[in-house]
Amino acid sequence: MRNRFLRPICTQAVPYTKSFDSIPRPFQLPLLGNWHLYKLGIYNPRKYHQVLLDLYKHYGPVVYEKVGLDKPIIHVFEPDDVQTVYRNEDKTPRIFPLSEFTKAYRQQERMSTGLGNTNDDEWYRLKNGIRHLMLKTNSVQRFLKDTETVTDDLVEVIKKYRDDQGRIGDLRQLLGRWSQEVAGQICFDKRLGYLCGPNESLGKRIVQANETVFRLGALLKFSLPIYNYIRTPKWMKLVENEHIVHKTALQYINESFTRIDKLLETNSIKDDQYTFLITLLQKDELSRKDVTVITTSLFIDGLSTTVPVLINNLYSLATNQQVQEKAYQEICRVCSDKDDLDAGTLNKLTYLKAIIKETFRMYPNGTEVARINKKPLILSNYEIPPESNLSMNMLVHFKSPKYFSDPETFKPERWLRGAENSPIHPFLLTPFGHGARTCAGRKFAEQDLLVSLYKIVKNFKLIYPSNGPRIDFVFDTLIFPDKDLPINFIPR
Repeated sequence: MRNRFLRPICTQAVPYTKSFDSIPRPFQLPLLGNWHLYKLGIYNPRKYHQVLLDLYKHYGPVVYEKVGLDKPIIHVFEPDDVQTVYRNEDKTPRIFPLSEFTKAYRQQERMSTGLGNTNDDEWYRLKNGIRHLMLKTNSVQRFLKDTETVTDDLVEVIKKYRDDQGRIGDLRQLLGRWSQEVAGQICFDKRLGYLCGPNESLGKRIVQANETVFRLGALLKFSLPIYNYIRTPKWMKLVENEHIVHKTALQYINESFTRIDKLLETNSIKDDQYTFLITLLQKDELSRKDVTVITTSLFIDGLSTTVPVLINNLYSLATNQQVQEKAYQEICRVCSDKDDLDAGTLNKLTYLKAIIKETFRMYPNGTEVARINKKPLILSNYEIPPESNLSMNMLVHFKSPKYFSDPETFKPERWLRGAENSPIHPFLLTPFGHGARTCAGRKFAEQDLLVSLYKIVKNFKLIYPSNGPRIDFVFDTLIFPDKDLPINFIPR
């Protein structure tokens, strides 16, 4: 029976609505939902992005899924429905965490769960504290020189350690250490020595630990939550590797706090020292615990977000020589003889930005944008009650001719202003989310991607061998390339 308390919100009149209980779903077992489909291998948890496509094809635009004892997920597959979700949000949208296990670990260690795992007034307070430092383009551009300096060193490391064919062994590892080095320079005003310095082995250990956490988190996502009661081997391994990452970050943060306090006591701090930390510490609404949480997130998150996206972009360029040449010509035209980057130069790299966006379409690194709706909604004519876990999975359309012309072709031009293609739905490709809960690190990630691609394309011609393996992906909480890619870096 339809819940008489539901008052659906919808911008368009519909001839009828269907009840929540009638939402299509895979076969469910009592209590366990469709956990058995993952346990028996009918759905492959390491290919969850493909499972989503299968759910959409078999069950339609809205699908109910329940894995184990967790609260059900309502998969939302249509961009018009996503638009409805966003347009019914208030100033404090709620989300369910990307990783329940990272949240559980932080709670176990009596740490704040972090900005990405917080909701309501607490989230709003933290967001206001970082608004002017992390969410404004001109504020993030203050750290452009830090990113450029570290990326120049990355270019030199690639030149030095290429093999005879121009390849780097374990590219993901190297780019992970680059990401950490950039984050360390921004967060702690310190070179960590991860790229080729004295702490290279520690950098490798952190990158590997982060990979392990995300891989185990994905496996636990599709298992019964026994770890809540018994310390299972997977859970213990996850905790062990979370310790490596978080304890190292906390050490750097506490050392920085100590140095800042001494500099302030002697009135000897310079204007350009510890810009990130001091800006946060000067916010009345942020405690040192808050600053620690925010800084830890920025320091760690690039390992699992920026790095795979950068690898995907390099693959896109190496396998599309005409696109790469056009990007190189843009760099030469815009930058001429200048060696140093500035914000004005980056803003002119419109084709390179289009390459990044097209790479997000061809090779997405996330499966969903999450929301917990506060209001009752109607999505594809189904009544959705408040407090539902909504998983908006737009990646099922990224290679669909319904939304993209010539969808299998890598074509950055489709994203350029004035392109001849038909308009692209504005809520179809939002890799950083949308609205008030857009990813807090978005501006840093975009700057890091643009600077790194600029420097690499300027210095190397990227070639992918004709017999090289085609890129494929695995789901490890986010989507990662499943193998090291044999990209040849040929100096220009």
